[in-house]
Amino acid sequence: MSTNTSMTMRTVTATATPNRKSTMFEYDFMVNAFAASGMVAVLSGIVGYFLVLRGQTFAGHALSHVGFTGATGAVLLGMPPLWGMVGFTLAAGVGMGALGERLSGRDVAIGVILSLSLGFGLLFLHFFTAYATQATALLFGNVLGVSHETLVVLAGLAIVSLGALGFIMRPLLFASLQPELAEAKGVSLRLVSVLFLAITALAVAACTQIVGVLLVFALMVGPAAAAQNVTTRLSSGLVLAALFALGQAWVGLTLAYYTDWPTSFWITMLAAIVYGGSLLARRGN
Repeated sequence: MSTNTSMTMRTVTATATPNRKSTMFEYDFMVNAFAASGMVAVLSGIVGYFLVLRGQTFAGHALSHVGFTGATGAVLLGMPPLWGMVGFTLAAGVGMGALGERLSGRDVAIGVILSLSLGFGLLFLHFFTAYATQATALLFGNVLGVSHETLVVLAGLAIVSLGALGFIMRPLLFASLQPELAEAKGVSLRLVSVLFLAITALAVAACTQIVGVLLVFALMVGPAAAAQNVTTRLSSGLVLAALFALGQAWVGLTLAYYTDWPTSFWITMLAAIVYGGSLLARRGN
């Protein structure tokens, strides 16, 4: 989103806030925000469920940092940042998936990679300071700045990702719960890993448009982890993860509208509350 557009959004919000008789949905940017966050939340909740199930949450976080490098690099080349983010996260997801089981236990290596990615992203911004104001939006999200064009792209990412996930869901679940038996039955663990992390990469790229690179855990991991604390059934867990993420996104947007506090703050706060509540519920059972 351009600087002028960002300033326009803040001006409209500031003008609209004192008039509490008006509703959120009278403004196009709020309608876009609810539509975008709704699609991304459902996608993040469902994909995040398998990410948590497979113990690859840190890898998902690393993908968001790689996406930051892609976004800033795309800006440097005069391309839309979203496409750079999608391209880099997808390439990184395929590469991580190709490592297969060798990815497990390499938290230090992944941590170095994600730190290096952030460093390169800041370097790209240094060389093209005209777009340095986009850094905050990339790092922490700016759902109020989602345009109609971005909304179409996010819808496409959601459809492709959920469709692909549905296609590989059975072998993915088999490989996640019983990898040795799945491999003995002819399931390619590496292929499943590549496809799943490629899907995760697309979901991460979409998620960063809402909460930013640094707060992907709020929508991608928090709701899924909370759902798994509440139920062990796959169908119920997927539905709960999607509903938790959707609730966090929409309630967060509503609170941001009426308080003028950042949307990403409310989403992360709600994620912590929901996850804490799920821990209490699990202990009570």
